[in-house]
Amino acid sequence: MSKRFITNEVEKDGKFKRQENRFTTPFGIEEGQLPIEPSRYRLLWSPACPWAHRSVIVRSLLGLHDVISLGTLDPVRPDVERTDWAFTLDAGEVDPVLKIHYISEAYLKADPDYTGRFTVPAVVDVATGTVVNNDYYHLTRYWEVEWSKYHKPDALDLYPEALREEIDALNQILFDEINNGVYKAGFARSQEAYEEAYSLVFNRLDWLEERLSHSRYLFGDKITESDVRLYVTLVRFDVAYYNGFFLNRNRISEFPNLWGYVRDLYSQKGFGDTTDLDAIKKHYHLCAVSNNPYGIVPKGPDLSGLLKPHGRDTIHYK
Repeated sequence: MSKRFITNEVEKDGKFKRQENRFTTPFGIEEGQLPIEPSRYRLLWSPACPWAHRSVIVRSLLGLHDVISLGTLDPVRPDVERTDWAFTLDAGEVDPVLKIHYISEAYLKADPDYTGRFTVPAVVDVATGTVVNNDYYHLTRYWEVEWSKYHKPDALDLYPEALREEIDALNQILFDEINNGVYKAGFARSQEAYEEAYSLVFNRLDWLEERLSHSRYLFGDKITESDVRLYVTLVRFDVAYYNGFFLNRNRISEFPNLWGYVRDLYSQKGFGDTTDLDAIKKHYHLCAVSNNPYGIVPKGPDLSGLLKPHGRDTIHYK
């Protein structure tokens, strides 16, 4: 069994505080920014990771397949004394483009003194083999705005100008209370910190359940970046966070609107076809939870309900 998630991101009161990203140079046309050039970069991800998953969903929705290549890492971490990811799914157990076995090789080539966790998503400059951006919070925004020249003709507008201020505000809430909120519960190291995070998550889920009773998506009848950010946590909730992170008040399948919303998105290209539930389950139960010494992956829950008709496209919302 691989090493579990190793982190020193715990404060004295037992609260989890996520590390800062090290490689945050933005993409753009100004001096010092990362040039926007097709075929120059390779996006490294694991289907287990929600932060990486959302960058892959946006890449798919915008049609950036031909300009930004994709490297996929094993969802089960390698048995090494660091929180690394490995290319064990490719021939010879090396990435076919970068010719590396561990993602840490690209990080350390960029900065030999790097001491943080080796995280996904990571964007690597193919020519140099170095990580140039691991800023998961802003990466989707770069795909949406700075890379717009290369969007497919019928690409969704995930970040419409008229809604940007509202999207930014909601995204921050989703990050603090949902996306990172589940980790605050799962990696808490005190009862008080855990219960605080537990309440934070479920209070916001209740709020989202009510919000989604009034519109098909978070901002009306069009998918935005906020929906991508919420989806990646919700689709992992029942298989990973409910048991593994002790967030066991309700499953998402017990929220009528949230469950219909997840099924709606899962049925669409870019969402369901990039969602690997087996990989998610393996990663969280073999690498992230602290009470699984025998490496047992839970058989349930039954997720066949994800394929049931959602009906949200026929509802008249008020």
